[in-house]
Amino acid sequence: MTESSVFPSDSDAYDISTVDLADDRYEVKPSAIRNKYAVRDSAGDVVLRGKQKMFKLKEEFPFVTGDGEDAFTVKAGGIMDVAGSYAIRDAGTGEEVVVLDEEFSLFVENWTVRDPETGAPLATIRSKNKRLSALRHLVGLANLVPNKYEIFDADGGHVGDIEGKFSLRDAYTVTIDDASDVPKEAVVAAACILDALENK
Repeated sequence: MTESSVFPSDSDAYDISTVDLADDRYEVKPSAIRNKYAVRDSAGDVVLRGKQKMFKLKEEFPFVTGDGEDAFTVKAGGIMDVAGSYAIRDAGTGEEVVVLDEEFSLFVENWTVRDPETGAPLATIRSKNKRLSALRHLVGLANLVPNKYEIFDADGGHVGDIEGKFSLRDAYTVTIDDASDVPKEAVVAAACILDALENK
């Protein structure tokens, strides 16, 4: 019996009450302002906006809907985290929905989306190019080269991709299979956070 069969894997259990991400493809694009993002659906409509709060002891990324209503907040679990955990809290219910854990390494960028109570893994986001990941940590100019990531479900099955586009600030296309149980909000938020952390 696998760990994912013991714990719930239905993404409905990890939905955010204020957001309905029904598409399987989204574009995450940073603005000229540092660590500020717009998320568009396949029709080009803005469904989320997020930006990092500056001068906070703990990194904090509040997101609003395309209509400007509070959606959710991603907040670091430790003071000035470079690598650590980030909780996604539903603005509508005040509850933690999922936790994002970053496994810090020079050779791979690896994020795990977990159940906030049990710690059970729900999804993993992993960089495709280990050499590029190492260069991005060591050489600032390497951040001009877009990185690519794969999304896996709790059983290790490939369910999507995060594809970087060549630009002065990375833009990402997030694709998640329709049949996937992976929480889309968490993956889209992670795409924003990994860009923000990589461009410190």
